Amino acid sequence: MKPLNIAFASLLLLAGAAQAAAGMDPAALRRTVDGFLQVQSTGLPGKVTVTVGNVDSRMNLAHCPAPEAFLMPGGKAWGKTTVGVRCAAPSQWTVYIQANVSVLGNYIAAATPLSQGQPILDTQLVTMQGDLTTLPASIATDKAQVVGRSTNVSISAGTPLRLDTLRSQPVVLNGQMVKLVTAGSGFRITAEGKAIANAADGQVVQVRTQGGRSVSGIARAGGQVEVAF
Repeated sequence: MKPLNIAFASLLLLAGAAQAAAGMDPAALRRTVDGFLQVQSTGLPGKVTVTVGNVDSRMNLAHCPAPEAFLMPGGKAWGKTTVGVRCAAPSQWTVYIQANVSVLGNYIAAATPLSQGQPILDTQLVTMQGDLTTLPASIATDKAQVVGRSTNVSISAGTPLRLDTLRSQPVVLNGQMVKLVTAGSGFRITAEGKAIANAADGQVVQVRTQGGRSVSGIARAGGQVEVAF
């Protein structure tokens, strides 16, 4: 081997040894976590901000050229979370780092007090902005998700609206005369019957026909019930 090549190889060995002796840079660990969460949070409904917690500088981790970040089982890039970082070679180690993913986005709240069971109007709603990760997972983010529905409980002005506390207004009422509709390729059959339960649009409802049979179908607006052929 030529003297120049030997000198170059020696420098590489010395650089590698110095890097290994220096250990894993805590800043590099934090960058790994930040980059991982930025990718994981792509597509979230709002402006995402990732904050990575401090890494204990007393940890003596061997330098890793390709650290790999991962989420714990059941973990997600949302709110307060824990991200694992592991190294496979040249040394094996795993460390866990705290982080927070905030999502600044719009959500829907009551502009006026809402009475239980009353249909909600657009004018009774207001669009607000905040960190969605601090709100319930079922929070409404669009007025279209709320208008025309009603609440299970009375709600005061300023309260964020949760989809799991709303119900759709029935399009078919118990005891109502409805039109049964069955359609297929080239035909359409209609008949009358009486609904034996309330049902919102898209819900299954039982109907008693004029002949006394009980059939089930999909409730639709206008007092119609679609029955599969």
